[in-house]
Amino acid sequence: MKTIAAFYYSIRTNYPLAILVWLTRYLLAFAFIPSGMKKLLGERFTSIGIDNPIGFFFEALYRSGMYWNFLGWSQLITALLMMTQRFSTLGNLIYFFIISNICCITIAMQFTGTWVITSLMLFASVCLLLWDANKFQFIFTASGFLNNHNEVKLPEASRLWQISGLILFILSVAYPLIERVITEGHLVLFFVIFIAILITVTVTLFMELKNKKANTKN
Repeated sequence: MKTIAAFYYSIRTNYPLAILVWLTRYLLAFAFIPSGMKKLLGERFTSIGIDNPIGFFFEALYRSGMYWNFLGWSQLITALLMMTQRFSTLGNLIYFFIISNICCITIAMQFTGTWVITSLMLFASVCLLLWDANKFQFIFTASGFLNNHNEVKLPEASRLWQISGLILFILSVAYPLIERVITEGHLVLFFVIFIAILITVTVTLFMELKNKKANTKN
């Protein structure tokens, strides 16, 4: 068990991997927002006709009304939890069950190519769960098997990442809402939102590395 714990913490304390994890949380959350907003706003997810099994399936979900909206709320709340970083463990736990269901649907209904994407999303979610294994270990054993004997400090997303996550969520949700009410300039709106998201992530990374360098010198 000590060997497993040592191996786990050797990975968990890897700073570049920590940054990759924080960015992955953003990326997975982004994937849920467009489809979540469509459901929340009561829009159809696809234009495929009901003569096709896939189109029939989504049309049935769409006509369920409240359940369709519930799916949208679930995806948006999960994305928000993921992007806050602070509540990302809870968010990813919910994300895992949702994406497992979506992945199963895409495979069972033979979505062309989509099952590859959903499988990769599921894999990423599992990796994030393993990253937070020290938080879940007490579900399986009272004593814990990933004890931090050396009391090493684990890198965690700072307030900077939490604020950036909220900004990214607001921008992502604002895009479909604004797009619904404007009659032209959709492409311009897309590029404005995209550039704002890109700048937010870039500034966050720059400030994170700058703070890390300053702390190392001290």
